[in-house]
Amino acid sequence: MAFLSLKDIVIMIIGIAVLVAWLMIYVTTKKYEDIFEGLDEKEFRLKDLYFMGYGVLERIKYDYKSKSNREMKKKLSVLYDEKYADYYVRAVRSQQVTIMLLMIVLAFIMYEMSGEIMALFIIIGLSPVIGYHIGQAPDRKIEERSEELISEFSEVVSKLALLTDAGMILREAWEEIAYSDDGTIYEEMKHSVDEINNGISEAEAIRRFGNRCMLPEIKKFTSTLIQGISKGNKELSVMLTKQSSEVWELKRQIVKRKGEQAQSKLLVPMILMFVGIIIMIMIPIFSNLGTMS
Repeated sequence: MAFLSLKDIVIMIIGIAVLVAWLMIYVTTKKYEDIFEGLDEKEFRLKDLYFMGYGVLERIKYDYKSKSNREMKKKLSVLYDEKYADYYVRAVRSQQVTIMLLMIVLAFIMYEMSGEIMALFIIIGLSPVIGYHIGQAPDRKIEERSEELISEFSEVVSKLALLTDAGMILREAWEEIAYSDDGTIYEEMKHSVDEINNGISEAEAIRRFGNRCMLPEIKKFTSTLIQGISKGNKELSVMLTKQSSEVWELKRQIVKRKGEQAQSKLLVPMILMFVGIIIMIMIPIFSNLGTMS
């Protein structure tokens, strides 16, 4: 019969206490389970458990108006409708807490299965790291979105310059381009069309479009459009043609920079392969030296 060491007994007691606490949180916070029902399952994994994290944050009276949360709200306003930004801040924070709670329980389960104390410490140590990684998800999504916007932006400006030069008024040209494709920038343009149809002025809808896209280049573009609205279609066409050439040059520079970044990323696996080859060569050499001596 194997006897448990003092270390095993202490960890087992702590593990049981953690599991009981987790179950109590689950039971007492289940009343919040409908809050995150509308989230996308692909984007928010394990959303059916987020009520636990939300309940914990409610219990400790977590400040959703802190500086970091205000910054996150700005980012989430870009990714989702602005009126739902507060909801998504709560979703992200609840997701972080929920995943961290799950990992702590998992750490004790892994210890019981493996008997390795390092497994316990590693998983517990990783929980705040993964929590931080989840909190950075909006930044990564905005970066991906910005890349998509830039790649589509040059075509939009060119099309708009061409249509206005042909005599089409800005509003008609904007709507024509908005429904010509399904990319990120086209979806934002469709949103602007809906706003104009709902009574928002053309200039205000275009200004909001620039704010949603966030990129300095697109904000400059929207400023040009707003100026052009007051100056007339002919002046606007000239301004857009000039900006179109600038945008294509910007896209060329971005493509070139991406190529350079891709080359630098290839260096890391090449270096690792080189180090591996050196090790494979050196180990037999040192083994032979040890045998000879």
